[in-house]
Amino acid sequence: MNISGFKEGVRKLRFFKNYSSLLVPVIIFLVGVLLFIPTQLMSGRLRERIARESVSTGRQVKSLSKNIVARDQWQIEQEYQQAYQRDANQAALMAKQSSQRELLSYKIFPEPKDTSTLIFKEFGHRYRGAIDGLITRINARDCPTESELQRNLQSSSGFSLRGGRGLAGRLSEVDTTITDVICKETAQSASVYANPTDLAGYEFWDEYQYFGRAEAVDDCWYWQLAYWVIEDVIDTIGAVNSGSNSVFSSHVKRLLDISFSGDVMGGAKKGSASSRPAYVLSLDEGLTEPCTGRFTNDEIDVVHFNVVVVVSAKAVLPFMQQLCSAKEHRFRGFLGEEQERIYRHNQVTVLESTIGPVGRKDTDHLLYRYGEDAVVQLGLVCEYIFNKNGYAEIKPESIKKDSKAAGK
Repeated sequence: MNISGFKEGVRKLRFFKNYSSLLVPVIIFLVGVLLFIPTQLMSGRLRERIARESVSTGRQVKSLSKNIVARDQWQIEQEYQQAYQRDANQAALMAKQSSQRELLSYKIFPEPKDTSTLIFKEFGHRYRGAIDGLITRINARDCPTESELQRNLQSSSGFSLRGGRGLAGRLSEVDTTITDVICKETAQSASVYANPTDLAGYEFWDEYQYFGRAEAVDDCWYWQLAYWVIEDVIDTIGAVNSGSNSVFSSHVKRLLDISFSGDVMGGAKKGSASSRPAYVLSLDEGLTEPCTGRFTNDEIDVVHFNVVVVVSAKAVLPFMQQLCSAKEHRFRGFLGEEQERIYRHNQVTVLESTIGPVGRKDTDHLLYRYGEDAVVQLGLVCEYIFNKNGYAEIKPESIKKDSKAAGK
């Protein structure tokens, strides 16, 4: 090695020696530069991943937290489902109880044990007696009969003649005045006009004839159904007229008809067997086309009936609403020996309504006094529903086996 080369090496060493304190920072800087680029690349990808996964998940968690389900929510849901089941069971039980009603006789259904035919006549007496009881319950009576008027007119005319007022020209006017007074007294003493002969079955059982055991049982069964229907109509009138002791202040003025056949305004012959209730199995067998679309099936028995009343014009809707409302009945078992229970039933639906004028001077209304209210004649075709399970244990086999009554 020559001297010049040696000197040059010494100068380089001196340079490094003079700047040796800067060597470490320079190295660190270079390393930092080398690490900065991949770090930036990695952090960008990390931010992108965090935004895609973590932030999105956080938003979902925050959103779900607003609808968070409590830890014991399953218990609440279980209680709700149990309550729903109880409601369904209660509805089924009430439907069954609606057809568990008191019987007019506990000796006939489902099959009489007594071989005597007198039990059927006894049923007829009970039917008529129960109808009379319903009439009394609503403080009802009919207008004065012709014989009653004749007796009063004869008595009054005799007094007038003795008083010197028996002139032929004035006698008719006096008779008219006396008749009007008697009719008004009748209206003031009753809450509603009603005659039991206008209710289906009343005359049938008065003229009842026995034609065989099977037919007699069927008659009793269908007329038992009829009585339950009639009882609901009578209770409706009593409720609408509640608090009234006079036809003048009552909303329902007169009950003209309850029947199970015939035209709603014309009625049916009450003494005929054809006027008893019948199960409605098809459109052709009903009194009108049912808006409910219901017919007798495996669960229910359907009966149609007519009711015609004279009502205050303002009481038309209240009467219909009350007729279709729930009512209470008592039940002591189908043998009549159990502890009395109080059930509720709501079995009536109005299918058709007809409103007509009332001609107060017409023959049908001449002896009736309705007061100052504007009145109309309201005719209804109604549907009555019986729950089959409710009275299945007492339903006669002859009814069950009948292909029509069974709904087949």
